[in-house]
Amino acid sequence: MNADSVLDIGQRALEVTTLLGAAILLPALAVGLLVATFQAATQINEMTLSFIPKLIVVLVVLVMAGPWMLRLLMDYTITLFESIPMLIG
Repeated sequence: MNADSVLDIGQRALEVTTLLGAAILLPALAVGLLVATFQAATQINEMTLSFIPKLIVVLVVLVMAGPWMLRLLMDYTITLFESIPMLIG
């Protein structure tokens, strides 16, 4: 196992982590901006008004994108496990 293979594994792990995190965080960010704009326009400063829509969007995204996220994580893990003999020898 050399430095190139370690860097490749680390790079792929960061790519998978970024994809999984972005799939959840970007819709929550968009809803947060919409709610913040609405709160600024109406001068309503209720904390639950910003929390509940984001929570609902995250749950919807997890339900809709969950199979894709699980498949992505499983593909990475299977590829990593299958490459163990090549990395050791």
